[in-house]
Amino acid sequence: MGNLNTNLCGIELDNPVIPASGTFGYGLEFARFYDINCLGSFSCKGTTLEPRFGNPAPRIAEGNAGMLNSVGLQNPGIDHVISEEMPKMAEVFHKPILANVCGFSVEEYVQVAKKFDACDQVGWLELNISCPNVHGGGMGFGTSCESAAEVTAAVKAATRKPLIVKLTPNVTDIVSIAKACEEAGADGLSLINTVLAMRIDLNTKKPVLTNITGGLSGPAVFPLALRMVWQVYEAVSIPILGLGGVSSAEDVIEMMLAGASAVGVGAANLRDPFACKNIIEQLPAVMEKYGINDLKPIIGGAHHG
Repeated sequence: MGNLNTNLCGIELDNPVIPASGTFGYGLEFARFYDINCLGSFSCKGTTLEPRFGNPAPRIAEGNAGMLNSVGLQNPGIDHVISEEMPKMAEVFHKPILANVCGFSVEEYVQVAKKFDACDQVGWLELNISCPNVHGGGMGFGTSCESAAEVTAAVKAATRKPLIVKLTPNVTDIVSIAKACEEAGADGLSLINTVLAMRIDLNTKKPVLTNITGGLSGPAVFPLALRMVWQVYEAVSIPILGLGGVSSAEDVIEMMLAGASAVGVGAANLRDPFACKNIIEQLPAVMEKYGINDLKPIIGGAHHG
């Protein structure tokens, strides 16, 4: 069997497959179905300083090649996550996790990051400056080089753990923002988050989502995500966690060839709770099919062919 190991910001992974934030909860629901220690890691639900109920329903809509969500960062708040969810996670998952850090001001991001930084189980901080479904924060920090660099630098100064900044595709030039985050101290980049989109109900003649717009995820965004991973890999020297529409072992290989050191799986988990497990199990056969013995050397391989 080929070597599935990879490395993300200095931490070794048994394989590159990482369930994306917001699609895997805190791992407990999926642990009822299979041993989630087969995963490379997982990114927990986006966490804010205070509890959030999220956006009003309806906040999920299906599409032909993906889904729209406008959940709005519903979560119980950082203190509850640390006191209640983290101990439960430790019982079912014995590897470092990505803690997805959200906020509505630079200071909030810093406070959440500091609390996660003190948790032994947290391997990386995933700084979410790209959520399109909240007002007064989220994506607003990730749409300009200046604001992205400001929050990156502030959080980097407050943590000892590798800082991975999650970027939004809802910009004209993702490369300049990626470079700004790298210059501000980011140890890695996560891309892409969901693409701003909407649907209209033909019966009511009104938007399907109460929030009007939501984030599109699923197979429809894979080519877009792949293009952005490719472009960012060309411009930066820090590792990339590539995600967006990944739903097969072939997609994982394609993402890594474009430049991803590890690969996030998002909406596929909502369609099939065994999606990540199946992808990991299928990876060796797909590697053999394409003459790949070791995943690490193929990272960015398509740039050198």
